[in-house]
Amino acid sequence: MNSRRQFIITLVPAAVALSAATHALAADKVDENDPTAKAIGYKNDATKVDAAKYPGYAKGKVCSNCMLYQGKAGDAAGVCPIVGGKLVAAGGWCSAWVKKA
Repeated sequence: MNSRRQFIITLVPAAVALSAATHALAADKVDENDPTAKAIGYKNDATKVDAAKYPGYAKGKVCSNCMLYQGKAGDAAGVCPIVGGKLVAAGGWCSAWVKKA
């Protein structure tokens, strides 16, 4: 009986942790045609930004070095609060870009 109790005590927190991790991994990638993404000029590939239309863009400004980017160094994508917590490409860019401190 004691081993069954220990199993249940171990299983419940593990299931909760797994559920949370799965939910975090399931975050949607932002689509360039999303209304918010379009409004801020988001591009998955910063090299495709129209510099004439967005004079604030400069080579080297990408999501991964933006203050708003919530991914880790080396991640292919990270969460951005500007687009409702969706994933943005690390090599992407938008007009809300702010240099990381």
